[in-house]
Amino acid sequence: MTQESGYIPDLFDAPETEPVRAPDTAAEALALLDDWVEREWIRALDHAFAAFICTMVGEQGERPSAMLALLAAMVSHQVGRGHVCLDVNLLCQATEPTLVLPPEGASSLPPDSLRPSDLFADASPDQLLDALRSSSAVGNGEHGTPLVLDGSRLYLRRFWRYEQAIAAGIRARLDNPPVLADEALLGEALDALFGRTDEPDYQKIACALAARNRFSVITGGPGTGKTTTVVNLLAALQSVACESAGAGEASPYLRIRLAAPTGKAAARLSESIGGAVDKLPLENLPGRPDKSAIPTQVTTLHRLLGSRPGSRSFRHDEDNPLPLDILVIDEASMVDVDLMASVFAALPAGARLIMLGDKDQLASVDAGAVLGELCQRAEKAHYLPETARWLQSVTGCPLPPELVDLEGQPLDQGVAMLRKSYRFDEHSGIGVLASATNAGRLDRRMVDQCRQQFFEDVAWLAPEKGPHRRDGKDGGVALLADHALTGSPERFSNNGVGRLVNDEPVEPPVGYGHYLRILKDQKPEAAVNDVEGREPWDAWATDVLKAFNHFKVLCALRQGPFGVEGLNREIAERLRRAGLIDQIEGWYAGRPVLITGNDYNLGLMNGDIGVTLSVPWDRDEAGEPVETLRVAFPSSDGSGTIRWISPSRLQSLETVYAMTVHKSQGSEFTHACLVIPDRLTPVLTRELVYTGITRARHWLSLVVSQEGVLKEAVGRGVIRASGLARLLV
Repeated sequence: MTQESGYIPDLFDAPETEPVRAPDTAAEALALLDDWVEREWIRALDHAFAAFICTMVGEQGERPSAMLALLAAMVSHQVGRGHVCLDVNLLCQATEPTLVLPPEGASSLPPDSLRPSDLFADASPDQLLDALRSSSAVGNGEHGTPLVLDGSRLYLRRFWRYEQAIAAGIRARLDNPPVLADEALLGEALDALFGRTDEPDYQKIACALAARNRFSVITGGPGTGKTTTVVNLLAALQSVACESAGAGEASPYLRIRLAAPTGKAAARLSESIGGAVDKLPLENLPGRPDKSAIPTQVTTLHRLLGSRPGSRSFRHDEDNPLPLDILVIDEASMVDVDLMASVFAALPAGARLIMLGDKDQLASVDAGAVLGELCQRAEKAHYLPETARWLQSVTGCPLPPELVDLEGQPLDQGVAMLRKSYRFDEHSGIGVLASATNAGRLDRRMVDQCRQQFFEDVAWLAPEKGPHRRDGKDGGVALLADHALTGSPERFSNNGVGRLVNDEPVEPPVGYGHYLRILKDQKPEAAVNDVEGREPWDAWATDVLKAFNHFKVLCALRQGPFGVEGLNREIAERLRRAGLIDQIEGWYAGRPVLITGNDYNLGLMNGDIGVTLSVPWDRDEAGEPVETLRVAFPSSDGSGTIRWISPSRLQSLETVYAMTVHKSQGSEFTHACLVIPDRLTPVLTRELVYTGITRARHWLSLVVSQEGVLKEAVGRGVIRASGLARLLV
């Protein structure tokens, strides 16, 4: 208006704004999704899938709705976050916690932008489900629609099929138990392996339960004896097979294969299972099975199935099943639904599958939490009375009444939980912290005990409050870099000296200076240029790699002052200033590297770790030895050999003084340093803290700048949307 109209504008009048309007058309929804991609809320892949769905239904004469486009993008987004599906009910009840949108650290929204909560919080589940049912892109699984709606769960078709295949494979094995030729023979073998006791021996019970089924799960925390249990199980099964074999059979033994999701998990299991086999009292077992009947070589699941580079398919499938009678999968918590479905496809119908793992660890990086879902009821067992009677008759072990349930489900009868830790007693801070974290309780008393060195195996590091030191470095980061150099034995009770575990002395805690001193002090002097003369170098590399695993910094985040990227630089700089490495950029002797992508040509898998070493294997024009860099990797087959690879041949990798807790799964370190960031983020959960704590075998350092962040994290559990457990009821 003008002054002539009689109105003088008030300088303090706020301009009127149009209310934010939800998209009415698919085109408007795709434009909104494009804005979310630009702000790094969702992936470009999520937007592309929504656009594909809109195009597909448009070509069929259907007018795509805005809600269909948004829901298609959200189910793709959830798969990218590890969920198998999108639960529409949860989406409406708690939109932002379900989607974790906006994500931590994403660019802020302008006033006229929409949040997911603006779109879904006011919608009812029935409205969204009706919109999905009316679309030709959504089906019930009977037809080839790209989206499948199962109850309130919306799936990408591929992941719905994975769940169906896994559930069908488990049901078929639970419904068709193996024929035990002589149960008394099994009991005799178990008695020879475990002895007799009036108390419940959960390892013995787990062996009997697994022997009774073609599908079984053995779960337990660190130190509960999962490896010992499965070795005894295999010995018992081979004992029964050998004693029951008819005359003239070519081989009485069952064909057994051992596998793990990653190379480092396979190598660790190979080492531990070899030691366990050596201790077996085979001469006391029925049939006296030969030691060679128990395999000690562990391979990765990808190698076992026969990976096809550039393809999701494997050489072994329904048409070319694996030649085995028993498959044991260790660290099963790391197996996603895609890989697990491939395992079931490749298993012969009569083969047994035995899964080992810690149900409370982080789930796989990719979609699914298979082990966690299968073990939801493991705490209370829910064994049917008939199962309990059978177990007692075979093992001689009475089951506590609270583990028996008249309404136990078929899956319950194949799941065994190990309940006693042989590594951590009531005086171990690692064990106490792991149990408290698992229960979601971390109180002031426990924190004070850690601070005051009450636990001899736990050190508490509290970074300086306040911004930075005089040299511009963050005080907390500098403290952590110093700790990484030495392991700070002075922060542990009695400087870590004189500690016994199971009556065996434990060396004091160390940092990265330990492996770098071995690298320099124990380097062979002989210059060789042939394979036969490399034994001293292989032995040296083995010692360096073993020493490198004595200590590891574990982070929740990749970025930020307490993230992997920044800490790798700071720790390298601290080691350089100590004179232990020559540089921090590029390739140098002592640089540890983590492989971040599968390389089938080199035989390296995502998660494999090697150390760069300088070896005099080249020659100059005069024939004199010339130092050259090679990266030493332990063999993934558990043979203990070393693979020497030129740095120029390595593609996907990163320096690994610090690594994420996710990447550390399947590993174990003598001394683990868990870094809790100074802010709460979506990835910081109870499962992550528990997994980080339990990577420590003998010593644990906790770096905590904000106690409240740690307590909040322990109070938050991960729930991955999935329907697998429901399919097995």
